[in-house]
Amino acid sequence: MSGLSTHDHSRDKAGMTYVYPVLSRRSLGLSIGINLNPNNACNWSCIYCQVPNLRRGNGPNIDLVILESELRRLLLSIRDGSFAKQFEVSDDQSQIMDIAISGNGEPTSSPQFPEVIQSISKVLIEFDLLGTIKMVLITNGSHMTSKRIQQSLSEWSRLGGEVWVKCDSALEAGIRTINGVHLRPSKIRQHIKTSARLCKTWIQTCFFSIDNAPPSPEELKAYLDFLHELKASETKFQGVLLYGIARPSMQPEGNRLTSLPPKWFDQVSQAISDLGIEVKTYV
Repeated sequence: MSGLSTHDHSRDKAGMTYVYPVLSRRSLGLSIGINLNPNNACNWSCIYCQVPNLRRGNGPNIDLVILESELRRLLLSIRDGSFAKQFEVSDDQSQIMDIAISGNGEPTSSPQFPEVIQSISKVLIEFDLLGTIKMVLITNGSHMTSKRIQQSLSEWSRLGGEVWVKCDSALEAGIRTINGVHLRPSKIRQHIKTSARLCKTWIQTCFFSIDNAPPSPEELKAYLDFLHELKASETKFQGVLLYGIARPSMQPEGNRLTSLPPKWFDQVSQAISDLGIEVKTYV
């Protein structure tokens, strides 16, 4: 069994259907992922996505019995020490930093998303982990208008969870190019506002070069204006998670993408901080 790496977030590393371990830059260690899209289906098509054979669609029906069983099995292996040996990681890297509902598509498209939250909390209570590790939902925010999802976010918040909502561009053309959807920035702003009203929310943004060209001054200005307007509207979001590409894209346009230098991120991070917004950078 090959070891874990921040450069390899393979969802089938543990040979399970829904549960997978990764070493995450943003989590600063071991993250337990919950993949609600094992069919590789998503309603967005992000140019930097690392999911192979990505297709348009929603998450399939989830076998909650299997999901709970896989989560128990992984947690048991971490507790008894066999995880560290199996995945060739140190004891420090076997400390759980968070559990993240993420995976190979948009998780809130899962027909059983509310039930999944209950299943996760049930297992975490069994292991006395609820409230002791971070719980994260990583989403593009596209289902935030659904009452069912809003109720689920309220429950996620009650359990101590938080949400990371994607915003990779604040220009309509940029959203179309990067995320593969026709969406106005005002719609993303509303998604973030809804999420922040219901649950602790961070904005997550991925920046990179396309055809060796970094985001244009126009793109950056629109993004900073977007953040400024959110803050001015008294939307109570936590801040921004700013990150670059660490793993190769599996999309047809992937060979057009390159990483940006740390100095570039330092400048953008400072500009965000100057707005009075907390920012965490992962390059």
